[in-house]
Amino acid sequence: MSSEEEISQASSSSSPPPASHFIGKKEDIVKAGRLTKTVNGCRDILVLYHQGQLHAMDMRCYHSGGALQYGDIEEFNGRLCIVCPWHKYKITLAEGEGLYQAVDDPTAKPLRTHWQSKGVKQRIHKVTEVSGDVYITLNDSSEAIESDAYQSERYRTGLFKGQPQLKTNKNT
Repeated sequence: MSSEEEISQASSSSSPPPASHFIGKKEDIVKAGRLTKTVNGCRDILVLYHQGQLHAMDMRCYHSGGALQYGDIEEFNGRLCIVCPWHKYKITLAEGEGLYQAVDDPTAKPLRTHWQSKGVKQRIHKVTEVSGDVYITLNDSSEAIESDAYQSERYRTGLFKGQPQLKTNKNT
């Protein structure tokens, strides 16, 4: 079942799935395009709305902890990806796979590249909509995923070097 089918199927349901967490109103997420939220006091999640679909994943890039909420969404080889603003790593929205351009023969001229998967690197979470409310069910797979490394208090409190700081207007 695709994410779109899951979302539309859940929309007709009258109650959220067990173990899900309320994220916000769909209309607010659509308007904002994306939001970040700490879920269950321990997981920092990015929820985004793109091309009519809601997606949720760990907020920090698996490679070096980059803030994915500032990344562009682009299509690579027919797959929608968020591009980490720090090092341009490409992560599929649907599966959390890291994509890269592979070269089969580096001596061939002209050089021929193709998109290839590194495997699942970013933890993806299930999004459900019920009567205009958006819920996340955390992906609690016991299998370690590289983005798990950035789910700690160290990264949550902003002690992480290089983390963008929000600018405030001192005139207001």
